Amino acid sequence: MRLDKYLKVSRLIKRRTVANEVSDMGRVLVNNNPAKPSKQLKEGDIIKIEYANRTVCVRVLKIPQNNVSVQEAPSLYENLNE
Repeated sequence: MRLDKYLKVSRLIKRRTVANEVSDMGRVLVNNNPAKPSKQLKEGDIIKIEYANRTVCVRVLKIPQNNVSVQEAPSLYENLNE
């Protein structure tokens, strides 16, 4: 699954267009490398998103085949910030 779509489906970023913009600015890293929106993700990848006032770091646990519900979204990744 593409990075921009995964960020939207997992609800880490609310809209795919916003995910594209953030990736294009170089504020999304996959395995510590700047990633384009079209980057193909696999299970185990580590995504770091740099927001204006905080940084979110997650590990991809599952790649869904299609959209998931709001309740299922947090099960797609493991939060590494704690």
